[in-house]
Amino acid sequence: MNLKVLVVEDDGDLAELIAYNLKKEGYEPIICLRGAEAMNIIEAQPLDLVLLDVMLPDYDGFKIAQYIRSKAELKDLPVIFITARDMEQDKLKGFSLGADDYITKPFSVKELMARVRAVLRRAGKEKRQTSFKLGTIEIDLEKKEVRRGEHLIDLTPTEFLILSALLENYGKPVSREYLIERVLKRDVYDRTIDVHIKKLREKLGDEGKAVQTVRGFGYKISP
Repeated sequence: MNLKVLVVEDDGDLAELIAYNLKKEGYEPIICLRGAEAMNIIEAQPLDLVLLDVMLPDYDGFKIAQYIRSKAELKDLPVIFITARDMEQDKLKGFSLGADDYITKPFSVKELMARVRAVLRRAGKEKRQTSFKLGTIEIDLEKKEVRRGEHLIDLTPTEFLILSALLENYGKPVSREYLIERVLKRDVYDRTIDVHIKKLREKLGDEGKAVQTVRGFGYKISP
């Protein structure tokens, strides 16, 4: 059974674009353009994820998220905000209400899909791949080990977290913002991420070339 994703977005064209890409990824999207309709759907049927706009014509998306987190039967339902409200206080409010992610408009559809997959994996709704191979290097996310043959490559916890995030989104770009907010979960400068990436590449040797820069956005791992 496909995972159900509720898309709460009053821009009909954007909602259709998101739904189209969700279908391509194998999900079952449900579109609603109003908050009241969203509330009815949330109460009436089981869902696996809610993509929630904040500025809806009839409802404040923050209030919908607050309602979801207040209900015992819904408190574990993943919520990703998709909104034009990009002020720091808005993001902090979203996360304080239990948001699993917060994406500001305009955004890359590819990144949105990557974040959807990441949130669903963290929620245990998608099987998480834990073993990867880059050339002669083997990475085990469960054991937190990176090996070249019998040789263990010593990564710092931060380097391993970044590598894990890139591998889990293999072939897809991951933004610096995502790495800061959802992987490291602390305030650091963009430049700090770049320094960690540089050290990670050095430690991976030839395989470090697979960690590619996406200019003006972030990084990705490609063959």
